[in-house]
Amino acid sequence: MKRKIQLLSDTFKAKKQRLAREPEAAEPAGPEAVESALQYLASLFPRKLFEDSLPPLVLRHQIYSLVKDRTTVDRRLNQLKDEGRIRMFQHGFDADSVAVAFTDNYKAKVSVGLGRLWVQQRCRSPGKMVTALSSRLQVLEFASGKEFARTVKKFLDSVVSSCPDISFDKRRILKDFGFRDTEITELVNAGVLTVRDAGSWWLAVPGAGRFVKCFIQGRKAVLNMIEKAKYKEVLLSDLQNRRAPSVKLGLSYHIHDIIGAQLVDCVPTTSGTILRLADD
Repeated sequence: MKRKIQLLSDTFKAKKQRLAREPEAAEPAGPEAVESALQYLASLFPRKLFEDSLPPLVLRHQIYSLVKDRTTVDRRLNQLKDEGRIRMFQHGFDADSVAVAFTDNYKAKVSVGLGRLWVQQRCRSPGKMVTALSSRLQVLEFASGKEFARTVKKFLDSVVSSCPDISFDKRRILKDFGFRDTEITELVNAGVLTVRDAGSWWLAVPGAGRFVKCFIQGRKAVLNMIEKAKYKEVLLSDLQNRRAPSVKLGLSYHIHDIIGAQLVDCVPTTSGTILRLADD
């Protein structure tokens, strides 16, 4: 297990300064290491790719590439979730892949995105983007004429702010939080809920389908690079320096993905860390 998650920090010290903040894999794992890894991975998220409409999304297993004790990672993430500092999401491309976002970022992007959508619908120029409305309250007040905007604000204030759950059943939404059937439909249409099964819904990130598409394509492209290499292995430093325009989320983002998901083995050598495709 140790060699599957170990990264040599020297490899990253040659990169940009923000990459040098990566936690040392040899250090004892602790709550601070988990939060540091989460912040670092969030900094790799390409906001501009999605017009800054999504909160920075980190896959839980990416943190395993930086903090070797998975139990510590899971425990700390659950603590942060219960404290209301992060939200977790299940987006369906992998049953074990859970996305993580900071709660404040999630609320802000949902609110501003909803306001922009409503404003664009009201503008005479369909392509006109609204950039001045950055405050969550301002955007929702501007969009208050739209019924689902009020419903989403109610959801953010009463549910997201108080309940850390990753999914919700109908009874709880109706009885505990006071929503109506029509309002649940509005939440689904707004993208903050997605169907889990009959009578239950996942908490969701509106517009995250674009991220999921880029993630799946990028992972496949990076794994293909390694598979085509001699002996199906590459130096980590060489992989980081490659030009890969088809990998929209960035090579660094996907390197932590494939290491944390144990799709590759990390083999320390005198030349640096080698990434080798894991045995099926």
